[in-house]
Amino acid sequence: MVKKAVKITMRTFTALTPIESRKFSRSKMRPKYAGQTGRNGGFTFIELVIVTAIVGMFVVLAQSRLFGLLRKNTFKSQVQEFISVMQMAATAASESDRRYEVIVDIANQSFVLRQITSPDLSEVLEEEIMVESRFTDNCRVVYVQFDDGDYTHEGQAKFRAGRSGWAYGGKIVLLDENQQPYSIVVNRLNRIIELKENDVELLEPKRPDEVLF
Repeated sequence: MVKKAVKITMRTFTALTPIESRKFSRSKMRPKYAGQTGRNGGFTFIELVIVTAIVGMFVVLAQSRLFGLLRKNTFKSQVQEFISVMQMAATAASESDRRYEVIVDIANQSFVLRQITSPDLSEVLEEEIMVESRFTDNCRVVYVQFDDGDYTHEGQAKFRAGRSGWAYGGKIVLLDENQQPYSIVVNRLNRIIELKENDVELLEPKRPDEVLF
């Protein structure tokens, strides 16, 4: 029985034609990694696309930060930031019993918004500071004049706001990158903050005896 089985097997094997034998041998001898070459190429292309996308994202982020920095350093953006801080102080004071103060430091070309919490108004506590920022060469403070005639071009100018409005009005004169003057006018009566071209004349409050009605 064993011999017969072997013969049958041999017949079956030898029954393959020469062409079938070559196909059979090629399929058996084909390397296992032959199909992996195409897959590796596919992965390499996908990885290249991903890397390109990541690099593109970094470029966009870098450009956004650069453009944001350039916008922040322009005269218009700095003036708008300062006016927003002044309006914030006036609005917050009108809606509460708290007092706020905007300090313009001409020597250091900077400004601070603080909430007054101490009876000593000359001392600025760290926890009182709400906003702190600086001006640049594109936007420089030249001098500050109050509506009571007080004037400074080198020290600190303080605009204090309470529930009834600003303690003093005045103007902050600035120069842009072309040395063109502008005036930020603080009106103590209506709390309006305005930006005007040139160094405008400041309207001083009238005395009671000058008011006709």
